Amino acid sequence: MKANIATMTTRGRFVIPSKLRRKYGLRKGTKVAFVEEKGRLVLQPLTRGFLDRLCGSLKGEPSLLETLLEDRKKERKL
Repeated sequence: MKANIATMTTRGRFVIPSKLRRKYGLRKGTKVAFVEEKGRLVLQPLTRGFLDRLCGSLKGEPSLLETLLEDRKKERKL
């Protein structure tokens, strides 16, 4: 893995190298999430493609909506 190095300014800003911006589709206004992971800081671009891949990733039983509705029914009975 080749390292790309950037220097942070006194205001906490740095420039992501253009090669990486093009590779990951980063443009002006792209939101980025900062995630701490195993002692590292990971930058996750919140691009449309990334968000589309997340759709359906939390499917499972029971559905969170179904669980919420059941809990509300129980609360009404009390």
